[in-house]
Amino acid sequence: MRIFDPHIHMTSRTTDDYEAMYAAGVRAVVEPAFWLGQPRTSPASFLDYFDALLGWEPFRAAQYGIAHHCTIALNPKEANDPRCTPVLDELPRYLVKDSVVAVGEIGYDAMTPAEDTALAAQLQLAADHGLPALVHTPHRDKLAGLHRTLDVVRESALPVERTLLDHLNETTVTVAADSGCWLGFSVYPDTKMDTDRMVAILRTFGTERILVNSAADWGRSDPLKTREVADAMLAAGFTEDDVDRVLWRNPVAFYGLGGRLRLDVPAPEPLHEGNSVLRGGE
Repeated sequence: MRIFDPHIHMTSRTTDDYEAMYAAGVRAVVEPAFWLGQPRTSPASFLDYFDALLGWEPFRAAQYGIAHHCTIALNPKEANDPRCTPVLDELPRYLVKDSVVAVGEIGYDAMTPAEDTALAAQLQLAADHGLPALVHTPHRDKLAGLHRTLDVVRESALPVERTLLDHLNETTVTVAADSGCWLGFSVYPDTKMDTDRMVAILRTFGTERILVNSAADWGRSDPLKTREVADAMLAAGFTEDDVDRVLWRNPVAFYGLGGRLRLDVPAPEPLHEGNSVLRGGE
């Protein structure tokens, strides 16, 4: 079984997670730029973080046989902080990097005017750079947030078929499916979606244009939820081809829209900027 986790924050995970993910069948990941929990205080802190997504994390992933790509953006939560918004001017030089496969996470957190501005600007950047967009739908007032998101997407230069609406659930999936966008679901231990509910949605809506992710970060989350969904699909009567479509071919198709996806894992280098993931001897 091959698995592509299309939304996972490996910056927040350990090398043990990489080992466990590989053993579970994960061979590729996309890591979206996101809010780190501690508020950033200047654009410079974003730039160091972006550099890590382009350098250190691909290096770590390669040590464990996993292809790593990322998406770059000003996330919705920090779009409200005037100390952070100047990073929008820095994004174009990152959006031309080979391992950047989309603009994201963008979208809404509290649905403020500042978030409107940041979302519209970054959808335009995606269109300008020939990249798809990963859109974070809000955790509160989800359906209203989805409608507002779709209004901005439809007004933008980015086609809906190059847009992935993430963090969907039962309250938003019908509207999202009717929009023509790709559909993303985050499976968590306690919140968002769980495995059984995810399988039920796949039964109802089929396997086309649907991506399943763990969205694992520094909170309570599980980087093996993609494998759990795959096993649950098989137990529910889905075929191995269905599983491969949802857990591999769909994320490959979406993130391949920008023409930069490379699924071959480079031979791991022993050091990155003089550092190794190893401690002690081999």
